[in-house]
Amino acid sequence: MSTSKQRFDPDEPGPAPESLDAIDREWPLIQAEMELVAAEIRVLTAEPSPSAIEWRRLRLAERRVLHEAAILVARLTESSDRVA
Repeated sequence: MSTSKQRFDPDEPGPAPESLDAIDREWPLIQAEMELVAAEIRVLTAEPSPSAIEWRRLRLAERRVLHEAAILVARLTESSDRVA
């Protein structure tokens, strides 16, 4: 019985190249999600209330996450179609 999960190897000097490649592929989405969290924090902590600019930044960050997620899904779907 094989599993797709890689086991930790204490002799391995660092992340496997496949793991680093996956992070590189997903990095634009990760970055967009971090920017979304930052925008959410700004809205939640705005005193006395969020400005129109802060709301706009939040909406832009939400759209960027959706955009980057769609791009990633398209790439993953395209690469899996080539393999199949």
